[in-house]
Amino acid sequence: MPRFTDFIAIDWSGQAVERPKGLAVARAKTGTAAPALVAREGGWSRQAILDWMLDLAATRTRALIGLDLSAAFPFADEDAYFPGWDQSPPDARSLWALVDRLSDGDPHLGAASFVAHPQARRHFRQRFDCGDLFPAGRGRFRAVEHGQAAARLSPYSCFNLVGASQVGKSSLTGMRVLHRLAGRVPVWPFDPLPETGPVIVEIYTALAAREAGMRKGTSKIREGATLDAMLAAFGSEPHAPLLRYDDHATDAILSAAWLRAVADRAELWHPGDLTSELARTEGWTFGVS
Repeated sequence: MPRFTDFIAIDWSGQAVERPKGLAVARAKTGTAAPALVAREGGWSRQAILDWMLDLAATRTRALIGLDLSAAFPFADEDAYFPGWDQSPPDARSLWALVDRLSDGDPHLGAASFVAHPQARRHFRQRFDCGDLFPAGRGRFRAVEHGQAAARLSPYSCFNLVGASQVGKSSLTGMRVLHRLAGRVPVWPFDPLPETGPVIVEIYTALAAREAGMRKGTSKIREGATLDAMLAAFGSEPHAPLLRYDDHATDAILSAAWLRAVADRAELWHPGDLTSELARTEGWTFGVS
């Protein structure tokens, strides 16, 4: 079971601007001190976070890095990410490469060109444009997202790009970053766990809030007293007051504390429903057992 010294949670964003307001980074060290936000002059960009993670790899920092996004699309239900498209990739790494290649001209590691591709767009629900291969209802789900629902969470299909709670845009931009980290920062469960250096896992910030005791239907924290109460559930000391409380900052802080609290739980690294095929194609959300 891996041992870490640093626990980093990144609230991700798919917003098509250089410095999305939704990007927030929090870091905790071993012990009980509360996680702290990692500041970046002018705000974080996706490229800056990519470069920062590469720095962690270069210094061999033993960091567990949680990214709040879906690392791949559903595959197991149709035996393909994009049924009927001859370029549909066979595994997650090929998917990341395809998203990055077709979005190469998009600034700020965006992915608008990918979802505009005439074959890809058929699978997505976008504003004023629902693809003909987006199924009726809520869309397709990965195996782990069925597990999220069983845990009384509220997953959204990665193919849904509409609404405040959609995760598709974040996931697509995240795939571009994961592709550019290939071979330098391992991503669980697609890669074997290394003995040194950082490891990336997919997280779901609402899971951390739920495990801290927040009731279903309320997963956002926007003031300090509630954040401290949730942090205490993970054995953390109170946080240093923030200049501004928003759910991106508090999600990152609480999730970093949660990662520190659960990183040594063997069952989370070996979930019973995670097969080798899923580890190759769909991945898994850390914490869903």
